[in-house]
This record gives sequence, structure tokens and C-alpha cells, in this order.
Amino acid sequence: MRYKAVLLVFLIAATGVFFWLKARNFDYVKMAAVRLEGSLEPVAYKLLGEIPPPKGFSRTTEASNSFGSYLRQLPLKQGANKVYLYNGQEKSNQTAHWAIVDMDTGDKDLQQCADVTMRLWGEYLYNQKRYGDIKFNFVSDSKPRYFKDYAKGDYSYPIFRKYMDWIFNSANTASLYHELKTVELNDLQIGDVFVFKGVPVGHAVIVVDIAEKPETGEKVFMLVQGWMPAQDMHILKNPNDGSLSPWYRTDFGDALITPEFTFDASNGYKIKRYGY
Repeated sequence: MRYKAVLLVFLIAATGVFFWLKARNFDYVKMAAVRLEGSLEPVAYKLLGEIPPPKGFSRTTEASNSFGSYLRQLPLKQGANKVYLYNGQEKSNQTAHWAIVDMDTGDKDLQQCADVTMRLWGEYLYNQKRYGDIKFNFVSDSKPRYFKDYAKGDYSYPIFRKYMDWIFNSANTASLYHELKTVELNDLQIGDVFVFKGVPVGHAVIVVDIAEKPETGEKVFMLVQGWMPAQDMHILKNPNDGSLSPWYRTDFGDALITPEFTFDASNGYKIKRYGY
């Protein structure tokens, strides 16, 4: 009898804890379920901008030479939809990504999360031949290191890639957090970066596309991330709404939940902008 009474108390307590957690963390429970639906099927689109927006939404207008226009032209990897690490090994979690951006990672463990946002901004400026505008701050002294100073007149792409690796080695989410201008969610633009500067580890994801519903002004956005160890940069799934994925709604409340990181208002993340 005593054993049965203890077991009954345990079951009642466990049931109570389950429903308490479910009530407080419904989105997290649903997120875990959606992540198990990961697909490694080949991607049907060749460019990021070919991914259709949700029904009723239209892409925002971007100038042809803008950062947003450049991001929409990012090529997507064809064939097996798998994320690989810098050393050629498969990433252990293959459920977070919707598609993979076809851009090299390098053969060192350098191009991680904040680095991916810097790489894309740097690639855009390089593509525009705006060599004098390519600069990023080191975390050690918060001072910028300019590509023109590094290149010493040689603006070839191999030199640019070496410069970016040099930057990756000495800049991170903290330097990005302090270097870039803070913007508000209601002013979200393509190219903006969600940044958590955590110590010792932070995270950053970049907005690579936005679509809007003309009748209501409601917006959705798409995210690209890098992660640790350095790996293929990839478009993130929406773990909260599989029918909307890979798009996210701007009315996400206090927490932007992505497959591998949650940007919660309580952890002090900010939305930052390049090119101010």
C-alpha cells in the first residue's frame, strides 16, 4: 500500500509538471516536433529570390544595386540538401536548414555566425567595387580594419577572401553588436541582423528577404545563419510554423525562436544594420 501511495503521488506530480511546462513552453514543444520533420530533399530553386513568398504576400521593392537585391540573388546549392562543416564532415543536426547558400565556408573553423553576416556584407561591397567601404571592427580594440589597407593595391578576390578570414579571426558578435546601428523591428529591412552578444558565446542571423501583404502591411522575413563549428551558411526553417517556413512573421512577440537559438527579449538581443 505504501508503495502504491508513493507511485500515485509521483504520477500526480509528474502530470502536473508536464502540463505546467506545456503551458509555459508550448512553442518550444511544437518547435521540437517540427524539427523532426527535417527533409534532405534537393532544393528546387536556384536563387534565394526564387523562393515564393507566402500566399497573399509580395516581395518588397529593392533598388537594383542595394544590399537587399544582392541577397535575393544568392545562389542555392543544388543536389543533396546537406550542411557540411569546414572540414568536410556532415553537420550532426540536419533538421535546422531549409536550403543552403552556395558560397564557400573556407577550410578553417572561422566563418561561424556573426562571420556569415560580415561575409555577406563584405561580398556585396566587393561586388559593387566599393573597396574603401569594406571595414569591420576588431573586438580587441573596437577599431576598424580596412580592406584597402590590407590589400595594398591588390584588390583581387583571393586577397579579399584572406582579408575576410583575418576579420573572422578577430571580430565576433560582441564587436558587431557595438559597431552597427540599432534599429527597431517595425523598421526591419533586408540585410538587418538579429544579434545577441552573449559572453562567451553569442549568436547572429541575417534577414535575407522580406515580403509584405499590401492590404494590411503585415510582413514576413527569411533568415540565413552560420553556426559552430564553421559550416555552410543556410536558410533557416521556421520551427513554429511549418506551413510558413522558411518565412517568419514579424509579430513573433518577445522571442524569435529559430531552430538552434532563441532571441529572447530577456537576453538583450538587438536588431542591427550595416551601411548606416
